[in-house]
Amino acid sequence: MNNFIYDIPTKVYFGENQLGHLSEELSKYGKRVLLTYGGGSIKKTGLYDKVVAEIKKAGLELFELSGIEPNPRVASVNKGADICKAENIDVLLAVGGGSVIDCTKYIGAAAFYDGDAWDILLEKVPVEKCIPIIDILTLSATGSEMDCGGVISNPDTLDKIGLLFPVMQPKVSFLDPTLTYTVNKYQTACGSADMLNHIMEVYFNMDQDLYMLDTVMEGLMKTIIKYTPIALEEPDNYEARANLMWTSSWAINGFINGGKRQAWSCHPIEHELSAIYDITHGLGLAILTPRWLTYTLDETTVSKFYQFGCNVFGIDPKLEPMEVAKKSIELVYDFLFKTLELQSTFTEIGIDTTNFSHMARKACQGGVLPGFKPLNQQDIENIFKMCL
Repeated sequence: MNNFIYDIPTKVYFGENQLGHLSEELSKYGKRVLLTYGGGSIKKTGLYDKVVAEIKKAGLELFELSGIEPNPRVASVNKGADICKAENIDVLLAVGGGSVIDCTKYIGAAAFYDGDAWDILLEKVPVEKCIPIIDILTLSATGSEMDCGGVISNPDTLDKIGLLFPVMQPKVSFLDPTLTYTVNKYQTACGSADMLNHIMEVYFNMDQDLYMLDTVMEGLMKTIIKYTPIALEEPDNYEARANLMWTSSWAINGFINGGKRQAWSCHPIEHELSAIYDITHGLGLAILTPRWLTYTLDETTVSKFYQFGCNVFGIDPKLEPMEVAKKSIELVYDFLFKTLELQSTFTEIGIDTTNFSHMARKACQGGVLPGFKPLNQQDIENIFKMCL
């Protein structure tokens, strides 16, 4: 196995009624706070008022940026960075799901750059500083509350890029499962599809690595499969929401990676879809994932599918490995499209073959997309066709 470094400097307040600690945490970083959020659902639920009350209790000065998009745009990053520069913001407070937190991370970095924030995504400028970030999570999905990455879209160029910068790691995250009670069935399902794929991107790897980490990933996937249906039927079930929220964080905070260095496959492919069609990221992954699994299954990879099928879905290990593998993929289909009731094809969401070649070429950057099984442009186009 490979050596690795693991360092997660995010302090987490997990559980109900933890916002009483917000004022003390914000005060550690200064007096001027920029509150960032999305379309206003936090006002409807009353969370906005609670957050503002905490900020006022600490005697802090409040500034706001609302309207951050579900697939956050670089324009929102630039707008937030301009506020930070003009108002000498000391600390950023992101309240929302992964999109809000992602956008806020780049706001914090762009505040130290005088040009267009898109230059950061193009890796034209180094990211060595970031305004401290505190977040309050309202949707279990991306894991952005506990990692240093983020994904930003540019509708002018039809690009969607994700990068990791250690300085963008949130300082403090407030994870209260009750704040996800109002998340509707569709977004709950998409969030679970997203976190399931985060784990699969690491799990489906032929490297002989830590057995312990494989068992952790299998447990995380079993947790998603067990508790998502409960959350869909009982949105205020605390046990279900808590399990999904904590799984979301650990699916992508680097812990399960260990020394694995394999590149991800489904995410860069899906980014091309949502860059052009602005679809929900989790939905795009749900449609792609079982087709990607089918496409990568062969005699060289079947052992991993066998392990997955037996340990995650409880398929009889006495069956032939290829039979177990194919059955495991069928069960992934069933979970995503029958249990979660997500749309199962591109046709259902209005995507045709028009941009397949363009998206496939960008996904592999004109060469080969490394991963569980290397994919060239034609391979990616074939996967797209399987999704129709």
